Amino acid sequence: MFIHSPKVSQTKKILASFISIFSLSIRGSRVKRKKPFFVLFIFRKQLYADISIKNLTYFEDFPMNLKLPCGPLPAHLPRPYLDANAQVILEKRYLRRDESGQVCEKPEDLFWRVACNIAEADLLYDKQADVQKQAEEFYCEMAELKFLPNSPCLRGAGRAIQQLFGCYVLPIEDSLEGIFDTLKHMALIHKAGGGTGFSFSRLRGNNAPILKTGGVSKGPISFMRIYDAAASEVTQGGVRLGANMGILNVNHPDIEAFIQCKTDNASLSHFNISVAVDDAFIKAVENDEEYALINPQDGSVAGMRRARDIFDKMVKNAWKNGDPGIIFMERINNSESNMTPALGKIESTNPCGEQPLLPYESCVLGSVNLAKFASEKGIEWDAMGRTVCKAVHFLDNTIDMNHYVIDKIKEMTLGLRRMGLGVMGFADMLITLEIPYDSQQAVVLAEQVMEFINNTARKASEEIAEKRGAFPFFKQSLYYERGEKPIRNVARTTIAPTGTISTIASCSSGIEPIFALVHRRKSLWTSNGASEDLLVVYRPFEEAARKAGIYSEKLMEKVAECGGVQGLFEVPKKMQQVFITSHSIAPEWHIRIQAAFQRHVNNAVSKTINFPNSATIEDVRKSYMLAYHMGCKGTTIYRDGSRPEQVLTVGSKKSSEKKVELAQDFDSSAHPANRCPECHSDGEMGEGCFKCHSCGHSECSI
Repeated sequence: MFIHSPKVSQTKKILASFISIFSLSIRGSRVKRKKPFFVLFIFRKQLYADISIKNLTYFEDFPMNLKLPCGPLPAHLPRPYLDANAQVILEKRYLRRDESGQVCEKPEDLFWRVACNIAEADLLYDKQADVQKQAEEFYCEMAELKFLPNSPCLRGAGRAIQQLFGCYVLPIEDSLEGIFDTLKHMALIHKAGGGTGFSFSRLRGNNAPILKTGGVSKGPISFMRIYDAAASEVTQGGVRLGANMGILNVNHPDIEAFIQCKTDNASLSHFNISVAVDDAFIKAVENDEEYALINPQDGSVAGMRRARDIFDKMVKNAWKNGDPGIIFMERINNSESNMTPALGKIESTNPCGEQPLLPYESCVLGSVNLAKFASEKGIEWDAMGRTVCKAVHFLDNTIDMNHYVIDKIKEMTLGLRRMGLGVMGFADMLITLEIPYDSQQAVVLAEQVMEFINNTARKASEEIAEKRGAFPFFKQSLYYERGEKPIRNVARTTIAPTGTISTIASCSSGIEPIFALVHRRKSLWTSNGASEDLLVVYRPFEEAARKAGIYSEKLMEKVAECGGVQGLFEVPKKMQQVFITSHSIAPEWHIRIQAAFQRHVNNAVSKTINFPNSATIEDVRKSYMLAYHMGCKGTTIYRDGSRPEQVLTVGSKKSSEKKVELAQDFDSSAHPANRCPECHSDGEMGEGCFKCHSCGHSECSI
C-alpha cells in the first residue's frame, strides 16, 4: 500500500494493507465476493480519502531553486504570437498561479522559465557554460513555436515538482508484492504528471493455482481493474486523471478475455489496451493455423487456438470501439527501439503507443513544428536542421533536470538517456506545398523529412557525446558491439500524437491529416457561459477560399454539413485534392504515411487510422495486415461514431446559430466528432485518447 501520511494511524495502515490483500488477492476462500468486495472497497476508498493521495508529499520537498538562473526575460527576445485557443489552454493548464489561484505568469514567462531551467543543465558539464545565452536559444525555439517539449516539461520545469517526463513503463511481477509495489509506483508517477504503460503478460492466468495459499489466481484483468480504480483517484500532475497502457501477449491464456475487456465502453476507462503479437502469430493467421497458449509461470502449453479466430476477435472489437490496438512486439525488440537487448526485452509502451520502453525506463518527448519550415518556395532544410540540433540539446538537458520519483527509473533512464523527438504540423506542411495527403508525393515527402530529422538528431547526439560522453550503458549496446561511434542517447526519434502542444503551436496534430476544414464549437469567450455554437474555419482553407474568390458564410456552412469539400461543385478540383480531410482518405494512405515515417524513427509512431462509420470489419482486418507488411510497429484504428457517448456533428445540422468564427481561434487538427465533457466543444479522438481543442481537456498526458 502507498501510505506515507503521518496523519494515518498505524492501525489504519495495517487495516488498509490487510483489506487490500483480503479483498483483491485470491478467489480460493469461501467468502462471497460481491458484497464483501464492495464494502471493503468503499472502506478502502474512505481510508484513501483520509490519507489523501493528492496530499502525498513524496517529492514536494525536492530542493529546487525557483529563482531563474539567468535573470528576467530580456527585452530584445521575441514575444510569442498565440491564438485564442493557445492562450486559454496555457492559462487553464500550464501557467503558474499564486496562492490565491490567480495566474501569475504570461506565456512568454512560461517559455523563459522552462528555457532557463533546462539550460542550467549545461553547468553539469561545463562550469563556465553561458546559461543565459543557451536559455535565449531555447526560448526562441519555443516562443517562435518551432519546437515544443511535452506537456509535463512545460508545466513542471522550474517549479517545485520538476517532473518533466510523460512516458513511463513499469514491470509487473507475478506476485502480490510485485503487483502492489508497481501500483504504488504508478500512483507516484501519475501524481507527478506522467502516464504509465504495463505488460500484464507475466501474471498467471485466471484460475491458475497459487501453491502457497491453495487458492487460485484471478488473472491479469482483475488486477487491471484495481490499477484502473487507483488511476481514477490520482490526477496526473493535478491536471487530469491518470492514463495507462495495458498490453497482453497474444499467447497468454487469458487473451480472449483481454480482447473483450472493454467491450462495454465503461470498463477500464483509464486504459488503452493493445495485444502484443509476434511474426509466428501473423504467419499462423495467414496460413489458417493453430498456435499455442503458454502459461507464463512455467512455460507449459495451456491450450491451442485457431489464430484466425483470435485475430478476428481483435479486429471485431477494434471495429466496435477502437480497442484493442495491435503492437508488433517482436519487431520492436528486433529494431532500433531496443539497442540494449542485454538489459532485457521491451514489453510495453507509453499510453499512446509511440514510445516502447524497457521496464523501469522513462522518456521525454518533444516535437518540431513542420509548418514553420514550409513555404510556397519549398522546405527550409537548413533552418529545420538548426531547430533539430537545439531540440536534441534541450531534451538531453531535460534528462538531467528531471526529478525522478523512483530510484530504479532514475537508474535506467540516466543509463540509456532515451529521448523522443518527433514532429507536428505535417498536414499543414503538405497543404502549404499543395500536396494531397493521399498521394505518393506525400509518402515520399514524409520519408524525406523524417530521414533528415533522424539523421540530424543522430549526428547531434554523437556531437554531444564527444563533450559529455556516451550514454552510460553504451558498452552493453549494439552500437558498441558493431563498433559504431559513441552516442549520447540510445534512441532519439519518436512520433507522438502531440496532444495539446499542437494546439499551443496552432498546427495539426503529429502526422495526422486535417480532420475538418470547418467544425462546430461551443465558444469559450462569450459572456453568457459558452452557450453559442460557432463555426470554426481552418485558416489555410479560409485564405485559399478567399484567394479563389469562393469564400462565403453559406459555403462554410455547406462544408461543415458535408464534412469536407470533396464533390462540392463550388470548390475547384485542385483545392478538393489538397484540402482533403481524414475520413475522405482511404485507410491504405493512412498506413502508407505511418510506414514512411516509421522507416526513419528509432522508437515508434503514433497514428490513428480514421474510418468512416460505414467501414466494415473486413476493412479493419485488411488495415491491420497492411500495417504489419508495411513495417509499422503497431497501429490503432478508430471508426467514427463507434462509441456511444460520441456526438456526430460532421455532416449534420446541429448548430443552433449559424455563426462563422474564422481561423484565429482554431487548431487545424480539430475533430468535430466528439464533445468535450468540460466545455462541450468539439474534440478529437485518436490513439484511444480524447483531446479538446478549446479548453485543453485530454485523457492522455502527452
